[in-house]
Amino acid sequence: MKLPIYMDHHATTPVDPRVLEAMLPYFTETFGNAASRNHVFGWEAEAAVDEARHQIASAMNAVDKEIVFTSGATESDDLAILGAARMYRQKGNHVVTGQTEHRAVLDTCEALQKEGFEVTYLPVDRRGRITPEELRAAMTERTIVVSLMLANNEVGTIQPIVELASVCRERGVLFHTDAVQGFGKIPFDVELMHVDLASVTAHKIYGPKGVGALYVRSKNPRVRLSPIILGGGHERGLRSGTLNVPGIVGFGKAVEICMAEMETEARRLRLLRKRLHEGIVSRVEDVSVNGPPVPEVAEDGSLAPGEREERLPGNLNLSFAGVEGEALLMGLRDVAVSSGSACTSASLRPSHVLKALGVPDDLAHASIRFGLGRWNTEEEVDFTVEAVERTVKRLRAMAPMKVSSPAP
Repeated sequence: MKLPIYMDHHATTPVDPRVLEAMLPYFTETFGNAASRNHVFGWEAEAAVDEARHQIASAMNAVDKEIVFTSGATESDDLAILGAARMYRQKGNHVVTGQTEHRAVLDTCEALQKEGFEVTYLPVDRRGRITPEELRAAMTERTIVVSLMLANNEVGTIQPIVELASVCRERGVLFHTDAVQGFGKIPFDVELMHVDLASVTAHKIYGPKGVGALYVRSKNPRVRLSPIILGGGHERGLRSGTLNVPGIVGFGKAVEICMAEMETEARRLRLLRKRLHEGIVSRVEDVSVNGPPVPEVAEDGSLAPGEREERLPGNLNLSFAGVEGEALLMGLRDVAVSSGSACTSASLRPSHVLKALGVPDDLAHASIRFGLGRWNTEEEVDFTVEAVERTVKRLRAMAPMKVSSPAP
């Protein structure tokens, strides 16, 4: 076993060697610009982009031309929300999203408010879910876009996207989902789920950083967007800029691997999570799970009868009463975990996600997100359990704290 151990796969993932192998020729051999239509270097690059576009589209049951390449998830979220809101402003000025969305969505919605749009931020229940009834009640005749994530990046909550998007379809409102954490890990079908816009990225699924995509529905309804990056008319005029061919090739390969191994990987991660969760709660007192309960699993890692997949297979978010989260992170120097979203880890405020779930401030500050991934092992899990036990007990002995009980 090699130290330190990486258990922060919701922040980013290492590039799969198979992905790197697919990318390498496009740095030095097939290095053409995919927009160069006058020679073989450009044709080969364009063909590689087309293949990756097909791989990504097929994985979500989309049409190839509905995939628009971007620099990553944040740009995809911006293009979807800003682009749709501005394009359809003559039809309304109301946008609906959730309180537990990623900052890429929340900050974009706040920018729209400065442009005169009205935004409703839906609350969530203790598990982090939003019901179709709550969404329906929040919508008005002026609602033009709803943006709700497929799976939460901190507590792993999987939203009932089919039911939520169906409400939007009934009302003729566009539905966007930030599918970044769920795509490639759980089934995602834009037709079955009635999704109109979907943001995805490569680096969460063992692909390279700096490349993402936005699914834009082409019919029933045809979605039109106002571009936010201009200059050259690339990607059907929706996203100008020279395409990152090596990154796009890696993205396509990463998606292909995820689709082939999704069920096997999910079962393995559920078993590792069970081992991690049971190991910690059996050794450490006053530990609570944030988000949906950890489901029971069979010996092969499949869900036990009657259980539903309400959280991502590799996600576990725990609060350790009586411990300051940053001190716990520093104590776990041989295990890479996080106290929340990687994009807001510089903030001293408690996680907005945990606050929305009703977690008291002291417990929110005492929370750790474990993100299990493709190469984590049982040996690493056992090491992590021992490290957590040792660190929590040491910190509690050093500085006993008054603690709150988790919200009912």
